[in-house]
Amino acid sequence: MKSYLSRMLSLAAFLPLASLASVSEAEANRLGADLTPLGAERAGNAVGTIPAWDGGITTPPAGYQVGDHHPDPYGDEQPLYTITADNLSEHREVVTLGHAALIQAYPDYKLKVFPSHRSAANPQRIYDATRRNATKATLVNNGAGFAGAIVGIPFPMPQNGLEVIWNHLTRYRGVAATRHIGQAAPTRSGNYTMVEFEDEFLFNYARDGLTPEELDNVLIYFKQEVVSPARLAGTILLAHETMDQVKEPRRAWVYNVGRRRVSRAPNVAYDNPGTASDGMRTSDQFDMFNGATDRYDWNLVGKREMIVPYNSYTLHSDKIKNKDILTPLHINQDLARYELHRVWVIDATVKAGSSHLYARRTFYIDEDSWQILAVDQYDSRGQLWRVSEAHCINYYDALSFWSTLEVHTDLQAGRYLAIGLDNENKMYDFSIERKPGDYSPDSLRRAGIR
Repeated sequence: MKSYLSRMLSLAAFLPLASLASVSEAEANRLGADLTPLGAERAGNAVGTIPAWDGGITTPPAGYQVGDHHPDPYGDEQPLYTITADNLSEHREVVTLGHAALIQAYPDYKLKVFPSHRSAANPQRIYDATRRNATKATLVNNGAGFAGAIVGIPFPMPQNGLEVIWNHLTRYRGVAATRHIGQAAPTRSGNYTMVEFEDEFLFNYARDGLTPEELDNVLIYFKQEVVSPARLAGTILLAHETMDQVKEPRRAWVYNVGRRRVSRAPNVAYDNPGTASDGMRTSDQFDMFNGATDRYDWNLVGKREMIVPYNSYTLHSDKIKNKDILTPLHINQDLARYELHRVWVIDATVKAGSSHLYARRTFYIDEDSWQILAVDQYDSRGQLWRVSEAHCINYYDALSFWSTLEVHTDLQAGRYLAIGLDNENKMYDFSIERKPGDYSPDSLRRAGIR
């Protein structure tokens, strides 16, 4: 794997993005062999602290019923060790700069490190599509989009940073899903107002049998209604997440409950504030990163073994309350779980002539699922500003590895934003059936009026 990565990095340094070709048949034959079907290293690490991938969780624990909060298959485990300010120096090589900064900023901040489990799994059709994509997918429009891939991961053997980011943007999260989640931005003293959302997704790219031509440049259809507090309730956002957003910007509309009308929302993109986030996250931080890639240069640093949030079933549990998680300055770290995993590291810097609130972002992306697990974000002075985490689980009823809670901590303000709180809400529903026509502006108008 080291020789393969070294060769790809050398190639990427001398060729423009548009000229990079998909991998050969011989290289693609490694998928499902020494590489997993999604392109990760199947083997564990040399010292045994990262196990081999054996397929992930494909069968729910005994007693689980669809609609339940997902029981923790590793609930009986105890931490191997805990990283604090006292022993941080011993673990510097495997701790992200963002986590190190949090440990140094807050005396009670810690990382409880558990045995590593490579639990990520997808349906077989996603694996089959990924194999087909491997020899066909290519970046287009200088990396603003791609061609030749559908349904599966487009670049399971990535040759540059943009291909890794596209794998995150197209990773499998089911075909359609609804969820009722909470978002809170506690003050330094810990006070907060819960904002509740009803989210609905149609992952157009993942629809079974879809062809690249039928995609019509739309990766995701998304609808989000604010349920509470009362002053915001009834506002609905509708977005068509276009693939090449330079060719065709994201199509977005908002239903304003006060005016009872639908209007275009061109500012739901890039570094504009996220919905009801108190300015604590940007629009493109939702799902750790979303939207257009054109404002950054994406440098593929390589693959590293890092301590990252993983298998966060405790933070997902209906046995705890929101107030148990939302403590002053940072979430309750006694409820967070961290493991050692191999991650792709991408360093994104704002292009000359472009602008963004974050001048630099370092992404840590899971090799098994292509989910972004952590991000370090820097301001225009080059100072670390915000640290983001995706606390993920295997939604084994859907064979999807996805976040259950995102946390964006602002080191300069001494505050954080938590989004995805579902402990006191009904569970994700991956069984709904939707079609693109359900996400028209007219449907938004009807939803707002009823």
